Amino acid sequence: MKEKVVLAYSGGLDTTTLIPWLKENFNYDVICCCVNCGQGNELDGLDERAKLSGASKLYIEDIIDDFCDNYIMPCVEAGAVYEHKYLLGTSMARPAIAKKLVEIARKEGATAVCHGATGKGNDQIRFELGIKALAPDLKIIAPWRMTDIWKMESRDDEIAYCKAHGIHLPFDDSHSYSRDRNLWHISHEGLELENPSQAPNYDDMLVLSVTPEKAPDKETEITMTFEHGIPKTLNGKAMKVSEIITELNRIGGENGIGIVDIVENRVVGMKSRGVYETPGGTILMAAHEQLEELTLDRDTMETKKKLGSQFAQVVYEGKWFTPLREALQAFVESTQNYVTGEVKMKLYKGNIIKAGTTSPYSLYNESLASFTTGDLYDHHDADGFITLFGLPLKVRAMMLQEVEKNQKNS
Repeated sequence: MKEKVVLAYSGGLDTTTLIPWLKENFNYDVICCCVNCGQGNELDGLDERAKLSGASKLYIEDIIDDFCDNYIMPCVEAGAVYEHKYLLGTSMARPAIAKKLVEIARKEGATAVCHGATGKGNDQIRFELGIKALAPDLKIIAPWRMTDIWKMESRDDEIAYCKAHGIHLPFDDSHSYSRDRNLWHISHEGLELENPSQAPNYDDMLVLSVTPEKAPDKETEITMTFEHGIPKTLNGKAMKVSEIITELNRIGGENGIGIVDIVENRVVGMKSRGVYETPGGTILMAAHEQLEELTLDRDTMETKKKLGSQFAQVVYEGKWFTPLREALQAFVESTQNYVTGEVKMKLYKGNIIKAGTTSPYSLYNESLASFTTGDLYDHHDADGFITLFGLPLKVRAMMLQEVEKNQKNS
């Protein structure tokens, strides 16, 4: 019997071309696996296309709720943002996909897993670290790095290859943005974005959103509730996390929320430019942070910010299935015990405006915070505090005065 390979299949030209290529060069029985993380209509017609291209089987695995609950929310709770802007939409999805690819490989008795990520990007690292961590015995095939046998360099080459193998597909040689979509975001790369001096052509690019200029000339009010860091309701309606993100994408997109133009540092050492649409995710993270401001103490918040940045880097680098990620997440989860309450916001032309926060675990105390004297705070106590808090500064200043005096006298 032929050996089996599980192909991470999106239905696009690249992964469709890989089906006959794997059969021709490795004599594999190709099992396609499309992992649904919320790609929407991109999944239409995949079964027919995969089999037309020579695959023996296609799995379409819906992991939307798993993706939301076990990958997105840990990042939201951590406040994980890479290089201050990127909300990790692609980064979070890759380990979830890798895990499902391994599950299908085990089910089918496959000996290899293949992905279509390029040799310049981050995704090759994320896919392969995930596979290595979960199934170190599986062979990994990365065609774009196998330049001795992968001779294709363009869409035209791939289309010609498919036609030569009797596969006529609904693709043309027109060039468009390179996109990645899931429930959390859509990323855009290529075309004018490859030149940082050029402005993005948002009219041709945006899928989920409108620009702030085209957003309504009125505010949109939203209310969310959280329990232990997890969103539970949106505008009074109880929903699961995936439903909340879906609705926030709609609302946020209409109001021009969450469009980011970034030049980021890839793991492989180069800078790349992309535009990310993350309308729902931007709102959700802002709402979560707004509630944490009320419920977390100062030291915990400061430590959490530092570890949140580290969490983002760990996820960005594809190190999801590591002891470090587990340890960081354990800390984050311990901070969420009292992140419960209600958050109100107004959305207006790309802006998220606070409109009030309440929590049964609020650390905000009016008696302490008020400009009027309260029962819990005696202004005289600040004298001793400032004396001790500033003692190192005073001692150093006295030393410098003494040194300067001695130098003048010498």
